[in-house]
Amino acid sequence: MTRIAVLGAGSWGTTFAKVLADAALSNTEATDVVLWARRAEVAEEITSRHTNSTYLGEIALPETITATSDLSVAVDGAEIVVLALPAQSLRSHLGQVRDALAPGAVVVSLIKGLERGTDMRMSEVIAEELGLPDDQIAVASGPNLAMEIAREEPTASVVACRDVAVAERIATACNNHYFRPYTNTDVTGVEIAGIVKNVIALAVGICDGQQLGDNSKASVITRGLAETTRLALKLGGRLETFSGLAGLGDLVATCASPLSRNRSAGRLLGEGLSADEVTQQLTQTAEGMKSGAAVLELARTHEVEMPICEAVVAVLEGKLSVDNIASLLLARDLKAEHPKAAATDAAAAAAHAAEGK
Repeated sequence: MTRIAVLGAGSWGTTFAKVLADAALSNTEATDVVLWARRAEVAEEITSRHTNSTYLGEIALPETITATSDLSVAVDGAEIVVLALPAQSLRSHLGQVRDALAPGAVVVSLIKGLERGTDMRMSEVIAEELGLPDDQIAVASGPNLAMEIAREEPTASVVACRDVAVAERIATACNNHYFRPYTNTDVTGVEIAGIVKNVIALAVGICDGQQLGDNSKASVITRGLAETTRLALKLGGRLETFSGLAGLGDLVATCASPLSRNRSAGRLLGEGLSADEVTQQLTQTAEGMKSGAAVLELARTHEVEMPICEAVVAVLEGKLSVDNIASLLLARDLKAEHPKAAATDAAAAAAHAAEGK
């Protein structure tokens, strides 16, 4: 029997445990899915009632899922360990994971954030703390609004690992009739896409709160994708990742859906609430509020211009009034939309003119 541990019983962690259990049932594979919940009462409800009413209402969970509030018990003997924890608390849990982790186990990150203070991606934190090679670390990302997937509405996603065979193994483990994973080896690009889209979704939410229209939001989404791509390419990501599910797909879902925590947080900011007041109103973490400063710091370190992220972070830090953000969201000097293409066109025109002479 394959044992899979999912650490984190929030909406996405619980939903992904359901995805795994349903995949095992449809594949008629003997799989034991264990969910770690920080609170004992949540673990008890999942095991006995097969619901997680705090995060997923009365959506029924497969009876094959059990839960525990003991992290070591959850990890012990697991061949796959899935991490669905807040980015800023991941490192503090990894020591206990390391002590219980089975040799050869694959660790899968569902986390879309940068660690503040180090500006490290989650796969980098995992590698550092657990001492794992690339072929034991994978990332799952894409347009993954938890409630829609929990309701079994069809969605596609991406599993990335630098070892394609490992990516295929994890994809098989979560493939079912409503969840279709594709594989990718661009771990850097997939992670950066998932991180920065949260900050862009805050900007779109701010547009909502300021009662700006769809033109404004479409412009922010499109230029936000350009910012994200510039940063990822600088870090070694691949361009094609950003036209796929982890890039454009996740960005559209997070920026467009009222289920998006980051867009909802941005809307509250746009209505004039402070970052602290927004945090108090939210029941779950809006990761863009935590990772925004780290994204901007990473961009500055690598000399990448990210004006939308810069404006959002200024609002979060109280350095910019939200009433003044509209013009800054698209604040760049006049230039070609695609500078490299424009340079190529100019060179071609010059060559053509020279031939004419």
